[in-house]
Amino acid sequence: MADEPVLTVDEVAQRLRLSPVTVRRWLRAGKLRGVRLGQTKAGWRIRLSDVNALLEDATQMSLPEDRGREKAAA
Repeated sequence: MADEPVLTVDEVAQRLRLSPVTVRRWLRAGKLRGVRLGQTKAGWRIRLSDVNALLEDATQMSLPEDRGREKAAA
Protein backbone atom coordinates (compact mmCIF):
# COMPACT_ATOMS: atom_id res chain seq x y z
CA MET A 1 0.00 0.00 0.00
CA ALA A 2 3.00 2.27 0.44
CA ASP A 3 3.55 2.28 -3.32
CA GLU A 4 -0.07 3.05 -4.11
CA PRO A 5 -0.54 6.03 -6.44
CA VAL A 6 -1.82 9.20 -4.82
CA LEU A 7 -3.71 11.61 -7.06
CA THR A 8 -4.51 15.30 -6.96
CA VAL A 9 -8.03 16.69 -7.37
CA ASP A 10 -7.27 17.61 -10.97
CA GLU A 11 -6.01 14.10 -11.75
CA VAL A 12 -9.11 12.50 -10.23
CA ALA A 13 -11.36 14.93 -12.10
CA GLN A 14 -9.63 14.10 -15.37
CA ARG A 15 -9.92 10.33 -14.78
CA LEU A 16 -13.63 10.60 -13.92
CA ARG A 17 -14.32 13.27 -16.56
CA LEU A 18 -15.71 15.63 -13.94
CA SER A 19 -15.07 19.16 -12.82
CA PRO A 20 -12.47 19.58 -10.06
CA VAL A 21 -15.19 21.50 -8.19
CA THR A 22 -17.32 18.34 -8.12
CA VAL A 23 -14.41 16.25 -6.83
CA ARG A 24 -13.75 18.78 -4.04
CA ARG A 25 -17.45 18.80 -3.15
CA TRP A 26 -17.43 15.00 -2.90
CA LEU A 27 -14.33 15.14 -0.69
CA ARG A 28 -15.89 17.67 1.68
CA ALA A 29 -19.14 15.67 1.81
CA GLY A 30 -17.32 12.41 2.49
CA LYS A 31 -18.51 10.72 -0.69
CA LEU A 32 -14.87 10.35 -1.75
CA ARG A 33 -12.09 9.71 0.76
CA GLY A 34 -9.01 11.89 0.67
CA VAL A 35 -6.45 13.68 2.80
CA ARG A 36 -6.13 17.43 2.98
CA LEU A 37 -2.49 18.44 3.22
CA GLY A 38 -2.05 21.30 5.66
CA GLN A 39 -2.97 24.63 4.16
CA THR A 40 -5.57 24.96 1.44
CA LYS A 41 -2.88 25.74 -1.14
CA ALA A 42 -1.45 22.25 -0.67
CA GLY A 43 -4.80 20.74 -1.64
CA TRP A 44 -6.20 17.25 -1.38
CA ARG A 45 -4.59 13.90 -2.14
CA ILE A 46 -6.70 10.89 -3.02
CA ARG A 47 -5.53 7.28 -3.13
CA LEU A 48 -6.26 5.47 -6.38
CA SER A 49 -7.94 2.69 -4.39
CA ASP A 50 -10.40 5.25 -2.97
CA VAL A 51 -11.28 6.40 -6.50
CA ASN A 52 -11.77 2.77 -7.53
CA ALA A 53 -13.94 2.14 -4.44
CA LEU A 54 -16.14 5.10 -5.38
CA LEU A 55 -16.57 3.71 -8.89
CA GLU A 56 -17.32 0.22 -7.55
CA ASP A 57 -19.95 1.59 -5.15
CA ALA A 58 -21.54 3.61 -7.95
CA THR A 59 -21.62 0.54 -10.20
CA GLN A 60 -23.25 -1.57 -7.48
CA MET A 61 -25.89 1.08 -6.84
CA SER A 62 -26.77 1.52 -10.51
CA LEU A 63 -27.14 -2.17 -11.36
CA PRO A 64 -30.23 -3.80 -9.87
CA GLU A 65 -29.85 -7.45 -8.84
CA ASP A 66 -32.66 -8.60 -11.13
CA ARG A 67 -31.31 -6.84 -14.20
CA GLY A 68 -31.17 -10.09 -16.15
CA ARG A 69 -34.84 -10.80 -15.46
CA GLU A 70 -35.84 -7.40 -16.85
CA LYS A 71 -34.12 -8.16 -20.16
CA ALA A 72 -35.73 -11.61 -20.36
CA ALA A 73 -39.21 -10.15 -19.77
CA ALA A 74 -38.83 -7.60 -22.59
